[in-house]
Amino acid sequence: MAFGIKRVLKDAYDRLRRIHDAPHSVAGGVCIGIFFGFTPLTGLKTLLSLGVAWATRCSRLSAVIAVTLHDLLLPIWPFVLRWEYQMGYWIAHHPHQLPPKLKINHFHWSQIMDRHAFEIMGDTLLGSLIFGIPAAVLSFVLVLKLLERYEKTHHCHLAAPQ
Repeated sequence: MAFGIKRVLKDAYDRLRRIHDAPHSVAGGVCIGIFFGFTPLTGLKTLLSLGVAWATRCSRLSAVIAVTLHDLLLPIWPFVLRWEYQMGYWIAHHPHQLPPKLKINHFHWSQIMDRHAFEIMGDTLLGSLIFGIPAAVLSFVLVLKLLERYEKTHHCHLAAPQ
C-alpha cells in the first residue's frame, strides 16, 4: 500500500502517547472507539464514541483516533459487514441457520426503508457485538500496557523520591 499500514499505526500510537491524560483513560477511549468502529452505524460512529467517552470520563480524543483507524479496513469492510450480518442472523434466528445468499441484482432502492432492511440492520448490529467486544477489550489491554510501559521508561524522573 502506498501509505503503509505500519506507518499509520505508528502515527496513531504517537498521537495516543502525546495525549495528556491517564493511561487507563486513553486506553478506555481507544476501547470505545474500536467498539463503535465495528458497528454498522456509519454516520454515527464518531458521535456515539464521543458521547460514550464523555459519559465514562475517558479520553475523547483517543476515541476519535480509534474510530478513524477503521478507515484502514475500508477495502475489506464489505466483507466484515457481511460476516457481522451472517453472525447476527445466525444468533437471532431459531433454529440457527445462515442467511440466504445475497443477490445484488434483486436489490431496488425502494427497499432501503423497508421492514426487511431494518431486520438486516438489526442482525448486522447484533453481529457487530460479536466482533466489536473482543476487539475493544483486546485494544484496551494492549494500549494500557503500551502506555504504562512508555510512562515507566520515559517518565521515571517524575517518580516520587525514595
